[in-house]
Formats: sequence, C-alpha cells, structure tokens
Amino acid sequence: MSRIGKMPINLPQGVSVNVSADNLVTVKGPLGELSQDVDPNISVKVEDGLLNVSRPNDEKENRSKHGLYRALIANMVKGVSEGFTTEQEFVGVGYRAAVTGQMLEMSLGYSHNVVFELPKEIKAEAKTERGKNPLLIMKSHDKQLLGMVSSKIRSLRKPEPYKGKGIKFVGEVIRRKAGKSAGKK
Repeated sequence: MSRIGKMPINLPQGVSVNVSADNLVTVKGPLGELSQDVDPNISVKVEDGLLNVSRPNDEKENRSKHGLYRALIANMVKGVSEGFTTEQEFVGVGYRAAVTGQMLEMSLGYSHNVVFELPKEIKAEAKTERGKNPLLIMKSHDKQLLGMVSSKIRSLRKPEPYKGKGIKFVGEVIRRKAGKSAGKK
C-alpha cells in the first residue's frame, strides 16, 4: 500500500470538495477554486471532513497513480485554504525587478529590460532594500502554476557557479567553483 496514498486528507473549515461522475475533483475554498481530472481506476471519497483516495488492486500502474493523485488533491486543498508562496532573489550588480499590475519588468544585465506577463492567478510583489538583493515574492493558490512561473523566471538568468550571479530561490544553495586563479601556485 502506498504510504502517501493511504493517508486521509483533512478538509479545513470553508473548503468543499466535489467529485463528479467522470472523476473530476473540484476543490473550492476562500482563496479560489481548482479542479483536477483523476484516473478512472482511482476512487476519491469524501466522508466526515476527510477525503480518502483508494485504488482497486495492486497493479503497477494503479500503485504509481495512487500516491500521485492523493498528493495533487492535498496540494489543491492546501492551496485554496492557505495558498503557496515563492521568494526569488536577484543576485548581481544592477539586477532589479518591478511589478506593475500583472507585468513583471526585470533588469538582468542584458541590453534591454525583460518584461514578463504573470498569469492572473498569481499575485506578485517586488521588494528592494538598501544593501540587500532585490526580492520577488509571488503568491498563488495553484502550486503547479506557481512552480512553473517561478521556474521560467529563474531560467531567464540562472545562477552561475563562479560569482553566484543570477536569479535564485531564497534558501537555495548554489554550488560554487574556484576560478582560474585558484589553480595556480
């Protein structure tokens, strides 16, 4: 039995789950609404404020999808009740970020500013403090979308291993390399 798949999901106050006949799970909460198609072999049941995900047998395909769909639904429940946040740090001289509405304008050392349009589900805020690297804080109820957008922003200027310049997540450890001068003695 899948350790993740067999754990029940607690439904917080104000969160409702609807499972349709064609296995479409819809989760509504104070922060928004999310839906996910679930494989027909996986059954989802809501009982007494708990949501249980189960599989019919121990075939390899059913075992692999059991924990997956339980984790996806758990992320949906957490997203519509609490939400998710990512923080990215812009490390480098002259690297800046500014948010106006759903447009993110970044200065990343290129000859031009990079303009990135954020999806409407994501709320962004740019913080700039004197003596610290600029921060981009993004919040959303959709964990998958938030991860994709923050990964796309990071890919615009990945952290390089020699000086550590680039866009990195707060708390991310970048493996540093010694430069050319370290090898000569």
